[in-house]
Amino acid sequence: MNSFRFPLLFFIYKAHLFLPYLSTTTNNILLNIHPDGSQRQLSSFRDHQTSKKTVASSATAKSTGKSTASSVIVVKPNGKAAVSSANPMEPNAATDLSSMHGDQVMFFREVSLGPREAELMFRVIHFWEARNPNTKTLIGQEMLLIDREGTVIQGFVPASRVGRYELAAGSVYKLINFFGSRSKDQYRVADHSATASFSWNSSLSVLENPPVQIPEDRFRFHTYEEFKSNCDSKGDLYDYVGHMKLVNGQTMTDHIVLDEADIAEKRHLCVHVQTHDGPVMKLYLWDKAASDFCQKFKSYGSIPSVLLVTTVNPKHLGGTLALTSMSSSRVFMDADVQPSKEYLEWLVSNSEIANRVAAEVVTKPESVTLEELYSYIKQKTSKVAWFECTATIDDVVQGSAWYYISCGGCNSKAVKGPTSLICNNKRCGKSEVTGVPQYLTKISVYDKSEQALFVILGDAGKDLTGKHAAELVANYFETNVGVGSDHCVPVPDALLEAIGKTCKFIVKVSDHNLTGKTQTITVTKILPAEAPLPSTPDGISKTGGDGSGPFGAFRDSAGDRARKATESLESDEAKRSKSG
Repeated sequence: MNSFRFPLLFFIYKAHLFLPYLSTTTNNILLNIHPDGSQRQLSSFRDHQTSKKTVASSATAKSTGKSTASSVIVVKPNGKAAVSSANPMEPNAATDLSSMHGDQVMFFREVSLGPREAELMFRVIHFWEARNPNTKTLIGQEMLLIDREGTVIQGFVPASRVGRYELAAGSVYKLINFFGSRSKDQYRVADHSATASFSWNSSLSVLENPPVQIPEDRFRFHTYEEFKSNCDSKGDLYDYVGHMKLVNGQTMTDHIVLDEADIAEKRHLCVHVQTHDGPVMKLYLWDKAASDFCQKFKSYGSIPSVLLVTTVNPKHLGGTLALTSMSSSRVFMDADVQPSKEYLEWLVSNSEIANRVAAEVVTKPESVTLEELYSYIKQKTSKVAWFECTATIDDVVQGSAWYYISCGGCNSKAVKGPTSLICNNKRCGKSEVTGVPQYLTKISVYDKSEQALFVILGDAGKDLTGKHAAELVANYFETNVGVGSDHCVPVPDALLEAIGKTCKFIVKVSDHNLTGKTQTITVTKILPAEAPLPSTPDGISKTGGDGSGPFGAFRDSAGDRARKATESLESDEAKRSKSG
């Protein structure tokens, strides 16, 4: 027994001297050599030095002929494991480990700042381009991602790597290696403080059959009060759902037609929206959001009611709260997604609540005099806008037709065809239409500052006379049986009786007014003139409207107010390209 003791102790001593050389050749990682020739990691000197707890990994270290790399799993203080590599120059180390341990996929809630050699599994909800607001240079590609826990995070691909990865909204991917960058403070689209940025060693692959279920989408809704409190803050962008009251000034009827050419030229449209019985807001949809709105609006067999828009920016425009779409915004209607379906169900069951606010009163155009109105038209920077004017009707222009025959489907002008009436609007698509008389009446009006020529169009005539144009035309032909259908119907008494009335006119300054093709201004709505406001003992209106009140010295002209509101609306359009 004693004869074997000395050789055994000598062998142990020799092995102890050899261990430091072995650890040097394996990047300071101790390995256990198994009989089958494989190397099993036991511990890491580096992790002992940094006081991080490590556990054994079943990954087999692979020899490259030059150096040996091995991956370890570092247990963080929260008990979660994160993959790291003993050799940071070997990007495949984390890949090998992740492929063998699917349970080590990192959740979005675990993503922190800095480079991460870890694996993420997620669904791409949406992606869009980020461009410099001034030069329009591509900055990168931004993404909205969701993992199996339903956590949403923002992703980013730098401009130099855009196009390297094939992305499809709705598909599930596996990302290995990324950089956790700090989320921007302005225009954030997710709650998480970090963004998963694709780095030089990132590997992205699509998962055709994901091993786990991942949600399709997630929304962050805000109420009117929350939007109001965050107005002009340039902070997080939240989602909105509600029902539509007006689209580009048109009420939600079966006759509504979207002028897509005009919308494309202006690059935006305006929708008046309301959530439940809350206040009505203006929602401006820009560029792709406007195009998507038109496409979805036309795709429905009937007029849709519910509108859901993601990542909208609350702003003060013209003194009121408005929402504007961003480059990250998506548009949904009625039955497109679950939240819009649920809101539609509420709308059907609570139609009396939804209709408490009449469509004609949701717009609040600037109140101006006729002089201020013409002053606005003369400004070179003016754009199409709506205003409110209080004026007295001086006369109704006679000697010309006071109505026109419209298409019964879209209200556009109908012309005589070979055998029937044809709609003059090519987008209407109807070759044979039923003609309906509509008001097209010119009136002369005046106020204390100026005279003007208005043209009463469509339903505005009924506001004045209380009767549809079709009724007045039919009454004339009933009492004049022998008159031909092409006879010019004289101005009816119902219109002439309006001479001398003072009314509140909602007028539209059109492109024709701005280009000087006509000075006749279109009336879209007529309201009864309100009683004058009570005055203070010194004869000054309580509103200071004559300019002598406490705020009168700072009161802009109507032209300036309208111009500033429009400029405010479009000033952020450039920023919208990088909004996220």
